[in-house]
Amino acid sequence: MLTRTLLRSRIPNLNRLLHSSSRISRQLFDPSTVERVSEDVDVCIVGAGPAGLSTAIRLKQLEQKLGKELRVVVLEKGAEVGSHTLSGAVIEPRALDELLPDWALRDDHPLTQSATSSHMRFLTKSLSIPIPHPPQMANQGNYIVSLSRFTAWLGNIAEEMGVEVYPGFAGAGVVYTDDGSVAGVRTNEVGLDRLGCMKESFEPGMEFRAKVTLIAEGAHGSIAKELIQKFDLRRNSDPQTYGIGLKEVWRVDPTQYRPGEVVHTMGWPLDFRTYGGGWVYHMADGLVSLGLVIGLDYANPYLSPYKEFQRMKHHPYFAELLSGNSTRIAYGGRSLNEGGLQSVPQLYFPGGALVGCSAGFVNIAKIKGTHNAMKSGMLAAEAAAAALSQESSSGPADMSPYETALKNSWVWSDLNEVRNLRESFHTPLGIWGGIMYSGVDSLLLKGRTPWTFRNRARLTDAQHTQPAYRFHPINYPPPQPPLSTDLLTSLTLTGTNHAEDQPVHLRVRQGDNENTALRKSHVQRNVSEYAGLLQRACPAGVYEYVEDETAVDGWNGHKLVINSQNCIHCKLCDIKVPTQDITWTVPEGGGGPKYTIT
Repeated sequence: MLTRTLLRSRIPNLNRLLHSSSRISRQLFDPSTVERVSEDVDVCIVGAGPAGLSTAIRLKQLEQKLGKELRVVVLEKGAEVGSHTLSGAVIEPRALDELLPDWALRDDHPLTQSATSSHMRFLTKSLSIPIPHPPQMANQGNYIVSLSRFTAWLGNIAEEMGVEVYPGFAGAGVVYTDDGSVAGVRTNEVGLDRLGCMKESFEPGMEFRAKVTLIAEGAHGSIAKELIQKFDLRRNSDPQTYGIGLKEVWRVDPTQYRPGEVVHTMGWPLDFRTYGGGWVYHMADGLVSLGLVIGLDYANPYLSPYKEFQRMKHHPYFAELLSGNSTRIAYGGRSLNEGGLQSVPQLYFPGGALVGCSAGFVNIAKIKGTHNAMKSGMLAAEAAAAALSQESSSGPADMSPYETALKNSWVWSDLNEVRNLRESFHTPLGIWGGIMYSGVDSLLLKGRTPWTFRNRARLTDAQHTQPAYRFHPINYPPPQPPLSTDLLTSLTLTGTNHAEDQPVHLRVRQGDNENTALRKSHVQRNVSEYAGLLQRACPAGVYEYVEDETAVDGWNGHKLVINSQNCIHCKLCDIKVPTQDITWTVPEGGGGPKYTIT
């Protein structure tokens, strides 16, 4: 994989620019005066996940049809490809079969554990009751994998085919033309201190100017968020809704290991007002992936996703699974799309398109999205190749055929069949009504209905949060190692690291407004109305509302402390904070978690 050092050697002007910048270290950085290196490419893809890499691989496969070489660049904010990728994960190989028909013949492929059985259980506080699972949750022909390793494998294939993959380069902003269309992306500055001044190691961000720009950042990425707002891509769709997924990987006692077994749970520890469920996937090599997904439309600000997950492991079913000679070896968390078909935005904009989870193709009934993300990338690649073949056309690349192709593909059918299941939990019948409707629809109707449930009120997950006075604080049990631990102990298993002396990438901001008065207002509302929700909701201990009588940006003896070095890039804060004044931005490239087996 290419690094910043190798990229400098390929771009002589960058060496000159870095040399000159070292003489102005510790001056306040002014982006309007910086001289940026600009690279021209055919296609720039932001995000080296399954969607982005599938896009890149498919583009290289299409080169022969085009009769010319394409320069395809993939930017990845993680230090290595796969280091920021986390999922359950059970993969449906449909898209992989289409992308790489001979994948099973490759000696290094990571799909070594097929799913052998599927079960569903309803948990009470002490019982585990087998229940029928919807047919969409059947896993015959699927594989239990580490999505991190799967992504790294795809990255190697992409590079073998000539794709330029740049880990440690975070896409930080959009490059626009004079007419407002997208002309590429800008990577973030490196070597700024916490105050925004240039250190001796300062490197300005680069511009990758592309004929086609494809955004594959994953759920709720910062560039996709900007583009959706600028081009009003949600004008005909519902707001996206999300869940937070927390995961651990354990090496379990051999007596508890059942390779290929897939189990999903519902019920305890969540109450009947909260959407969510757990999973247990028996991976290869004696490993078990287990976790809990909680819908971020939960109302109670006292709820802690992390503590709910830790409490879940003390259920007799999980306690037996993790008994004996079992060891926890990994932890992580990420947000995932739950809005389904109704929340898919317009997929194209002048000069590019959204692919994968940047658009939101998770099939929430299957609890899978990788297959749809990969297929969307392949279709985007085909549309991009067609646009690039029209050399004589003027103006930005037209990617609208990508949306047409996707709506005619099996991705759209996959989502259409289950379009009403998640939204049924927001009807007047509540959680129990949602369970009953989902059972009937998934088993009998299979989406063949003349109606589609819509989010008519256009409520976001943040707006579902209710004031703290309507609830009682939740009395969570203290950690009982080794089965459950405190949050910071779990955080050490993520490998998360950010340089401390860099600008905080979690900003208290509304629009362009970022000042002491806004921060003070944030503290006032979130402490007085929502009991400091973020300090419980964040699964990495980033946010604290601490006592400080002297803080000028505080309120009533409290101030906000942001431990940004803890951030695992799940983006829950940006999604869930009731005041909608936290903006997640990319930190220095390479910072964040270092997932390897998740």
